Amino acid sequence: MKLLNVICVLCFTGLSCEQVLTPYTDLEVASERERVTLSCNYSSGVTLQWYRQYPQSAPQLLVMEHMLAKTPGFTLNLDKKAKRMDLEISSAEVTDSALYYCALEPTVTGNP
Repeated sequence: MKLLNVICVLCFTGLSCEQVLTPYTDLEVASERERVTLSCNYSSGVTLQWYRQYPQSAPQLLVMEHMLAKTPGFTLNLDKKAKRMDLEISSAEVTDSALYYCALEPTVTGNP
């Protein structure tokens, strides 16, 4: 069965126009149990993170730079010299089909 992963990059309040996030691709398709890597380039940033959003739901924080508690199955890989951040899904499942956001600072506040 095929799995659909979409990357959407947004410019959030508080970021200047010089701070830009650029996805490597807008769409990723993978088979179940396959390792998937979603990537973004950034121009600058304080705290780097990835969110997942299901339809009719609030975005959910998956991983953040310096985060102690990690979401199982998801890893944040940073290359600060190349200004690239990757979200690695170790073993994709159909339930991972969602909209994924890379962000530069905390963007979700309050209770989901």
